[in-house]
Amino acid sequence: MRGLVIAIQFLTRLPTPRVTADDAAFAASMRWFPAVGLIVGAIIAAGGWGGGLLDPWLGALAALVLWVAVTGALHLDGLADFADASGAAHKDRERLLAVLADPHIGSFGVVAIVLQLVAKAVLLHAAVERSLFVALLLIPFTARIGTLVWTKWLPSLHQGLAARFVSAVRPIDLAFWATVLLVAAWFVPALLIALPLFLWWGWQVRRTLGGISGDGHGAGIELIETALLLGAVITAHLA
Repeated sequence: MRGLVIAIQFLTRLPTPRVTADDAAFAASMRWFPAVGLIVGAIIAAGGWGGGLLDPWLGALAALVLWVAVTGALHLDGLADFADASGAAHKDRERLLAVLADPHIGSFGVVAIVLQLVAKAVLLHAAVERSLFVALLLIPFTARIGTLVWTKWLPSLHQGLAARFVSAVRPIDLAFWATVLLVAAWFVPALLIALPLFLWWGWQVRRTLGGISGDGHGAGIELIETALLLGAVITAHLA
């Protein structure tokens, strides 16, 4: 369970027991990223349900605020950095990577964050209105499986966070979480669209940047969460 605690410390702002971790333990914690997604999802679903008792928009707002707060906007930052770097794609590769590494957020990044928050708010309203709380529980979990896939599949963009995790992701980890995802899809079939989305985002990152990094992971998580929300809402509407 030490790996789970380390993963919670890294991916969220939740209070945890203090543990020390060397590079190997930190890398191995990635195996627990989908489990952290379940914790995040439980908090989001609880907020959406509680606020939704008064009004669906209040439920959506509560869920969105908790979503951002519990993750510390970590993945939104990755989305903004990736958007800024993509906006510099017409420049040479060195310029693109320099923009990605820049801690400041540019106009593309601001637009990406705003659009992402608006999209999640609208989709959360639809989800709360239709009582899709199981989907809200499982969507953050599903999106974080992608980090294991991209780490094992794509080259590391640089010797940063992504590079530390490559050897830590084992085939048995991918097989286990894939099995859990298939079970989860029994309850929320829309989760299955995550599989082609993982491949699409991996291809997009390789084409745009040439490899995966922490920002690539964060942006992928954000975009796939929104896509899964949309899929769940559409599926519920058609049912």
